Amino acid sequence: MEIMGLDPKFYKDKRVFITGHTGFKGSWLSSWLINSGAIVKGYALAPDTDPSLFNSLDISNKMECVYSDINDMQKVKEEVSSFKPEIVFHLAAQPLVRESYSDPHYTYSTNVLGTVNILEAVRNCPSVKAVVLITTDKVYKNLEKNSGYTETDELGGYDPYSASKACCEIVADCYRQSFFNKSSVLLATARAGNVIGGGDWSKDRIIPDAVKAFSSGNKLSVRNPGSVRPWQHVLEPLSGYLLLGKKLLEGKKEFEGSWNFGPDKNDKLTVGELAAIITDLWGGDAKYEAINLKDQPHETAMLSLDISKAQNKLDWYPFYNSKQALEKTIEWYKGYYNNNKIYDMTISQIESFENLKKPVEYSGA
Repeated sequence: MEIMGLDPKFYKDKRVFITGHTGFKGSWLSSWLINSGAIVKGYALAPDTDPSLFNSLDISNKMECVYSDINDMQKVKEEVSSFKPEIVFHLAAQPLVRESYSDPHYTYSTNVLGTVNILEAVRNCPSVKAVVLITTDKVYKNLEKNSGYTETDELGGYDPYSASKACCEIVADCYRQSFFNKSSVLLATARAGNVIGGGDWSKDRIIPDAVKAFSSGNKLSVRNPGSVRPWQHVLEPLSGYLLLGKKLLEGKKEFEGSWNFGPDKNDKLTVGELAAIITDLWGGDAKYEAINLKDQPHETAMLSLDISKAQNKLDWYPFYNSKQALEKTIEWYKGYYNNNKIYDMTISQIESFENLKKPVEYSGA
């Protein structure tokens, strides 16, 4: 079944190299590609959460895995060169805003120099035809505006994580103009954020915090309940990455550059509203409370993306509204705690997404 021009079987027998495959999005992307028949190799550190989606899915037995640091340039070059991929999806990163305040040096090293390392590996590997480099919706200089940021808006970053990802965009543009314009490699960057879905166990994220609290009979504590975020199910941006990769592999140079992937412009929830919905979906004795913490690191209050470019030029659209995304997410976690077969359940959600006929019109959460 084709989604917005993306036939999942397009990737059948394609050689795909993924960095950050042990992370939340990386595990979902790896599973999707494996199920599509791709030949996949991953490069990442071992999972840093317990439980972890990667281990729960037993992905290491379904693809080639290398456990190493993206900061090791020589190792990155060796692994890319030996695999001879056709396309690279670069997801490896230090992805947490609050963690970036604790260790800005590691954040910059991993996110910026790690990106340089993978692009250097690509530059020295003739088999690579396409690169999709994943950054974040937080690359924009945030003015707390209500309208969505477009791909041409000024880059910036208040916190080390956001600033490091803005640097990645500049690095990507440099390599595109300085090196890849003289080769057949096509490079695009994808900007998405506040991705939710089953199997995220990262700290300082509301869904994992909620699931841990509810499953233990505790109350969820919610900070910044008035903040607005572009919540989207993990399969939404991943479908954008895969569609973008397809266009690049087909040699369509007009799909280079940066792309926003986010929810419908009218589909906005505050953190507090999201907490209320997931509490209701979990049911039972689940409860939440808003808390005010003093002397906390700065976090953006308002953030949304303009996805017009992806809609008009890439023919990509979000399929789920935020309520449906939350339903799918809580469905997954409940299955996990009920000891369901996690890999089968994950593939079932992927295949259900593939079989959607058209985007669901937003009608409020």
